[in-house]
Amino acid sequence: MKIISNEIDLKTSKRLEIIDISSKVGEIVKFTGIKNGMINIFTRHSTSAIVINENETGLVKDFENLLKKIVPENSDYAHNVIDNNADSHLRSFLLGGSQSIPVIGGQMDLGTWQSIFFVELDGPRSRKVKITVIGQYLRY
Repeated sequence: MKIISNEIDLKTSKRLEIIDISSKVGEIVKFTGIKNGMINIFTRHSTSAIVINENETGLVKDFENLLKKIVPENSDYAHNVIDNNADSHLRSFLLGGSQSIPVIGGQMDLGTWQSIFFVELDGPRSRKVKITVIGQYLRY
């Protein structure tokens, strides 16, 4: 059993931004040489999230609009007294900070239409996403 950690550096450009990181995560899985196991994708930031869904332009826009509707940016939140980003924390709380995916045959076992997204909720910022791959190490 092997455990390998890595990270992805991101620079976001908008307050609310949804970035497909699937290919970057897939490259890390391939690099590890782990054949079968599990990958965890984790954001170290309390105003961001990691989600899995379909990468279709209209759906991504719908997701952004839903977040804005459910948790409006300019509302009377108690946390805004501190740093005026309560909406970002609340959205992150609803979405979650990590996802785990099986690794089979050296690849992530995502569904046909599934992609991994980093969701920026308080940008623009520099961010880090931690990647941990656990499993059978079979490098040839």
